[in-house]
Amino acid sequence: MLNYLWGGFFLVAFGLALIRFLLGDGAVFQAVISASFEMAGLAVEIAIGLVGLLALWCGLFRIAEQAGLVTWLARGLSPLFQRIMPEVPAGHGAQGAVTMNLAANMLGLDNAATPLGLKAMTALQTLNPNPTTASNAQILFLVLNTSSVTLLPVTIFMYRAQLGAADPTDVFIPILLATSCSTLTGLLAVMALQRIALDRVVLAYLGGGALMLTALVYWLSLVPESDLGRLSETLANGLLLTIIAGFIGVGLWRQVPVYEVFVEGAKEGFTTAVQLIPYLVAMLVAIGVFRACGALEFITGQLGHLLGALGVNTGFVEALPVGLMKPFSGSGSRALMLDVMHAQGVDSLPGRIAAVMQGSTETTLYVLTVYFGAVGITRIRYALWTGLLCDLVGMVAAIGLGLWFFA
Repeated sequence: MLNYLWGGFFLVAFGLALIRFLLGDGAVFQAVISASFEMAGLAVEIAIGLVGLLALWCGLFRIAEQAGLVTWLARGLSPLFQRIMPEVPAGHGAQGAVTMNLAANMLGLDNAATPLGLKAMTALQTLNPNPTTASNAQILFLVLNTSSVTLLPVTIFMYRAQLGAADPTDVFIPILLATSCSTLTGLLAVMALQRIALDRVVLAYLGGGALMLTALVYWLSLVPESDLGRLSETLANGLLLTIIAGFIGVGLWRQVPVYEVFVEGAKEGFTTAVQLIPYLVAMLVAIGVFRACGALEFITGQLGHLLGALGVNTGFVEALPVGLMKPFSGSGSRALMLDVMHAQGVDSLPGRIAAVMQGSTETTLYVLTVYFGAVGITRIRYALWTGLLCDLVGMVAAIGLGLWFFA
């Protein structure tokens, strides 16, 4: 899928540029080639600029792992998963692997989440009576991964910082609310399809989460709209500082050699930043030529006219390609987000909504392909449709929250 998508950007750009040239636009070829050079340079600038930030957070997250904070979070989630995955026996290795994976996702530990997810899917496969068909537990696990509730979207903060945002964390609350909406939608949809009872424990977890979100939304509704962005900045920065202090404090209390562990994690962050360069170059150049030929402007323009005719605020239209790409390609949606921030401004309304969209869900088709492919599942049942439902809810929530906070 990604091969056709990436190649399609270039072929469409070439075709439209040729048509425009034949119609008398003699500068279109130069514009497309200039865009490719500019975006290639931007990709390298972003990756190099991320080296320090990735090193910082990978080092801090390594301290959290060594201090047992991820394990602690997994234990806190264990009673919930005992009930929503009844086919997984208490004490089975799959239960621990699932909770560890979701805990890593919540903390933004992307490098740890994928191997833990593959381990969890493999453990769930040992309980699967039909090895080629996705079990109920596997579908629920996958949908929770695609909705990807994230308590700390550090990667998005880092990209915004690299592109010069006045306060990179001002999108924190909208992302938290949007990702919570998509996760709750996915969980309830799968529970309804699997006829899982809402017993007291499940209701306590869901009710507690819903109560906190409701209280947060109610509190935000009392804040003047002009102060919402500033409030999001303050809360995000305060939370980040608390998390940094907490990671280090707990690490010292657990007698973790925090400096040595931080340095080891920071080395991994440096390597990750360098490894991003080829992917960023590939996708940003493809999107750059797609924009330069006029194709992206045409698509967003038509969407804007349609939504405007319906009386909808069209301030988010430039960011909409990010949400449409997200189910298919994480690298593609990330590149589109960076393109929107670069073209429209990182602190513009489309730039901020693009960041919220990027943080609202995970890449459904990628997660489905990798996790199910790893254990040989070919019949995925309703996993794709419930995952796409999460994507849709996350995108709509991102648009609404972005307009509420930043319009």
